[in-house]
Amino acid sequence: MTESIGAPPPAPKKAGAGTKVVLGLLGALGVGGVVYLGVLEAQRARLVPDGTSAPSMEMARHGGGTLKLEDLKGQVVMLDFWATWCPPCREEMPALVKLAKEYEPQGLVFVAASRDDGDRAPRLVEAFMRNHLPDLAPYVVYADDNVARAFQVSALPTLYFLDREGKVMDAQRGALSEDGIRRRIERALKQP
Repeated sequence: MTESIGAPPPAPKKAGAGTKVVLGLLGALGVGGVVYLGVLEAQRARLVPDGTSAPSMEMARHGGGTLKLEDLKGQVVMLDFWATWCPPCREEMPALVKLAKEYEPQGLVFVAASRDDGDRAPRLVEAFMRNHLPDLAPYVVYADDNVARAFQVSALPTLYFLDREGKVMDAQRGALSEDGIRRRIERALKQP
């Protein structure tokens, strides 16, 4: 086939329908990602701000006794608000217990603050531990509505890290991966 001199160049190929769909999906994912990050930031903004002294609270320990957060000064506290009925809490808890045991020798204290319902909470937590996670027992306390309000807990799980002076240094609403929790623990333990 020969081209004639002076003939216009061939027109560029137009993007097919499949390409347009892919580009549209990529654009939608990009917008969705920005919205998601905005929602996460808005949720974080509704938690106790970093640098704020943790509220002075006393919580009943599972098995008896009480725990006062101010008694934990000098250690890094990983304070997790959870409940036995919360699927993301149940999924995240084994990683929290595993990492708590791993980092305890470096000064980490794990507090698993149950938000299960009132008088039934000890029975519910006991059944959860017996059936799923016996190693959780030494970490469990019961956080009543006053404790939850003081820490602005409106969804579960909600995880706080308190520095060695008892100040909030990080907070997260929603479950984290084991790697995400590990990074936060290591960052918290590096603080003076």
